[in-house]
Amino acid sequence: MPHSQHSYTKPGETLFGFLMVVLSVFLFWQAYSIAGFESLSSPGAFPLAATALMVITACIACVQNLRLPSEVQGHFFKEILPPVVAVMIAVILLFAVVLDTLGFIPTALAFLFLTIKFLHRGGVIRTTLLSLMVLVLIYVVFRLVFKVVLPEGIVPEREILAYLSDLFNTGAQ
Repeated sequence: MPHSQHSYTKPGETLFGFLMVVLSVFLFWQAYSIAGFESLSSPGAFPLAATALMVITACIACVQNLRLPSEVQGHFFKEILPPVVAVMIAVILLFAVVLDTLGFIPTALAFLFLTIKFLHRGGVIRTTLLSLMVLVLIYVVFRLVFKVVLPEGIVPEREILAYLSDLFNTGAQ
């Protein structure tokens, strides 16, 4: 009997193994296209060796999974994609889609509020305050300290920052 950590395959395990074989073969092909295999010191030698090892181990794992009996059917979504994970994936995708249109501030605020409310299940006031505090912290660190340009969207950030800058500069004179 092949060495395995368990005596049956879990839902999705065989499909994942097959996808790993396909990915490993693709990466092996990409590594070969770097420079082929001219010598042990060629630029493609290490990537080729690493991806060859990936192909071999993925094939071994896939064959072992095919030899094992399957676990009771019907538990794929319970074990692989629970509702909490599915909701979070959907919220993240929605965040990515809406970010350019609405801009960083309203999108991030809505994202933070929804995820904190969904995961923590606290009160609306507490969730709102926590979302605002985290958003201000993120904005200060990334926009003001690191000067990362964030999507502006519907909030005129440049005008607000210019007004605040003028306000503080005229008050300091």
